This record gives sequence, structure tokens and C-alpha cells, in this order.
Amino acid sequence: MRRKARGLSGGGRAPAERAPGSTDRGPAVVTHTLTGLCCLFFVLGPVSGLNPAHGGGDRLIAAQNDHFRRWGLVPADLFGGSPEALLTPLTAFFVHGGWLHLLGNLLFLHVFGRMVETRLGPARYVLLLAGTGYLALTAFAAADPVSDQPLVGASGAVSGVLGAFLLLFPRARVTSLFPFLFFLPLRFPAWVVLPFWFALQWLASQSAPEGSGVAYLAHLTGFLAGFLWAWVRYGGAARVSSADRATEGDSQP
Repeated sequence: MRRKARGLSGGGRAPAERAPGSTDRGPAVVTHTLTGLCCLFFVLGPVSGLNPAHGGGDRLIAAQNDHFRRWGLVPADLFGGSPEALLTPLTAFFVHGGWLHLLGNLLFLHVFGRMVETRLGPARYVLLLAGTGYLALTAFAAADPVSDQPLVGASGAVSGVLGAFLLLFPRARVTSLFPFLFFLPLRFPAWVVLPFWFALQWLASQSAPEGSGVAYLAHLTGFLAGFLWAWVRYGGAARVSSADRATEGDSQP
């Protein structure tokens, strides 16, 4: 059974965030490029079921398993000394276990990543994604270094974006949907929503059964790494007040 750094809602436990976007700078080229590459890799691969080259039935299942093992992070390979495995914490970013897994991660990347990218610039944004994603998946693998279950998904890196977002835009208002409030859209500042999301991930990691399929530790590690990276790099000077940036919701009538 494979492990997924699942879409960051954590199986519906966290608020669904529409999140802010920046409209006063150029397009977020890295965010859009990564979104396109993830979609392309998924559609052409065996998991989507859309590419007839992978066949069907048992042949398709075998192709999917090979796909996860080739491009995903396998802890036993990473800590077993395989040179090729050193790249898998990066390649796993582009591999997803299903449509919901893919769309959940890309939603968070799109709505939070654009503002972070325009604040940091493309080069630093790529370093943030690569560094926090690599650390998040490696930390999860280190918790069970002999496991042969592949870990796939972008949410370790996307969690790093959320952590950086919290420091950079703490007052930006985020539209959230809470299941226990009948999915009413409510707007809260990031300093409320993102720590709440982090707390939900922590609680889920403590209560999730063994082999649940969700890499909560990767989410937590990525978030903390992103926050600390932004703190070390920018400190208090990084914060952008809500008056300086209109959120996507605020810009609409």
C-alpha cells in the first residue's frame, strides 16, 4: 500500500481554502508551470486511466505500482544507499495517487503559491518548494526507514508554501468552508486559518491508524520548514499588511 502526501485538506478535515491572490504583479510563472507539469504527468501516466498505452485490468494495476515505485519516494531505497533514490523526494512532487489527490494539492498550490511566488521571486520560490518538499518527505521516510511503501504527492512542498505564507501575509483574509458549520463560507485572516489547519494535521497524525495512507508528518514538517525559512530569510520585515494586498475575495463585488 502506498503512502500519499495527500491533498492538504487531510481527507476533508481541514478548512477548504479559496485563498488570496496577488493582482498587482506579473503572472506566477513557476506556480502555473508546476501546475501544468503535474497535470500532464498525471494524465499521461497510468494512474489517471486516460492513457490506453498502459492497458487495463491487471496490466494497468502493475503499471501504476511500477509508476509509484519509480518516481515516488521509497524509504527503504532512500536509506538503503541507492543513488537514484536521492532524487525521489523531488520527483515525488509530480506523482499523485488519484484525481482528488492531484486537485487538492494543486488547489492549495494555486491559491497560496501565487502570492508567495510574487513576494519571493521565481528563484527563491523554487528553492522554497524544493527545500521544504525534500525535507518534508525525507522526515516522513526517516520515521519508518525500512518501509517499502512509496510516498507520492506535492503536499510536503505545498505545506512549506503555507508556512511561508503565514509569515509573509499573516493578515491576508482567507475564505474557508467548515463542514461543522454547514460549509458556510467564512473569511478569517491567515494567522487564524493556517495555525488551525496545522493543529488539525497534528491531531490527525495522532489519531490516524497505522497505514492510513496520509503522510501527516510530511505536512507538519513542510509547514514548519517553510515558516522557519521565511523567518530566517526575512524576519519581521517580511510581513505584508492586509492594506497592502487585496485578497481575491476582497477584490470581487
